[in-house]
Amino acid sequence: MPAGRAVTLADKVAFLSRPDAYAGEAGSVETRETHMSWVFLTARHAYKMKKPMRQERLDFGTLERRRFFCEEEVRLNRRLAPDVYLGTVPLTAAADRTLALGGTGHAVEWIVKMRRLPADGTLEAMALDGSLREHHARAVARLMAGFYAGCTPEPVAPADYRRRFRRTLAETQRELRRPSFALPLDVVDRAVDRLARFNDVEGERLDVRARADRIVEGHGDLRPEHVYLEPDLLVTDCLEFDRDLRLIDPADELGYLAMECDLIGATHVHEWLFAGYGEASGDWPSGDLVAFHKGCRAMQRAKLAAWHLDEPGCRDPDRWRGRAHDYLELAAINAEQLL
Repeated sequence: MPAGRAVTLADKVAFLSRPDAYAGEAGSVETRETHMSWVFLTARHAYKMKKPMRQERLDFGTLERRRFFCEEEVRLNRRLAPDVYLGTVPLTAAADRTLALGGTGHAVEWIVKMRRLPADGTLEAMALDGSLREHHARAVARLMAGFYAGCTPEPVAPADYRRRFRRTLAETQRELRRPSFALPLDVVDRAVDRLARFNDVEGERLDVRARADRIVEGHGDLRPEHVYLEPDLLVTDCLEFDRDLRLIDPADELGYLAMECDLIGATHVHEWLFAGYGEASGDWPSGDLVAFHKGCRAMQRAKLAAWHLDEPGCRDPDRWRGRAHDYLELAAINAEQLL
């Protein structure tokens, strides 16, 4: 790099995409970009670099904040994947601007280092290839039931708990109604109306859960691609950047996982998951309560998919608009169960 020029994000990505950036690791590097991160895959490890971005409920805008959230990601994910998250590593720049991973220069970025896991061992991959069986889903349910049982309950006033859902639904509806997204407004409004009515009229169902100390600091982003069934049962990639979003009812979090399985056609996972959870925990949330949570989650995921359309140079707008439609359809299906 020219002397005196600041190290840019493009410089960091280019360096970390090179095989010689990783001492002791042979072979090529696979580079992947997500909404919030760049991920670099070697034969044995995965390295994640957070983007310097600020968004609703998320602030990775400074180096120190990215360092903090890298450390949080390691700490939190070791709860359910203790041997996967190996630690944080600085990306350093020497006096001559030469970059190194874990070098002696000053830190210009912080990286999460993980053990690489086989992509074909996830719940998502096994559902798609037809190898997923009931005992797999029940094992996940038992793991999560034990995890929730070990969490300290979070005191939440029932009125505040319900108000959070009402506020989130209103914010999501407002975003999804933006003309630039070109989404079906009748579907958006009908789903939100039914979910909000359940929250307002049948809110005692939610109040009971809050009074019973069901709210815990959970995973926050429990999706099929984050659940590894083989060779070991692990759950990775929790939501690290906002603790409030991790304060959750297990019925909500497991409903989220079931909803994401519905999206990929694995609708049978819902029954397996909640049967296994009920047997392991003694907690049997009602069907309409779970449908409410699945509907709310589907609305939020539709919003996140639509937000990709706002990204500069969005490379596949049809894909993201289609994904938002798919989530809206799931939201409507679950909301209809609340009539």
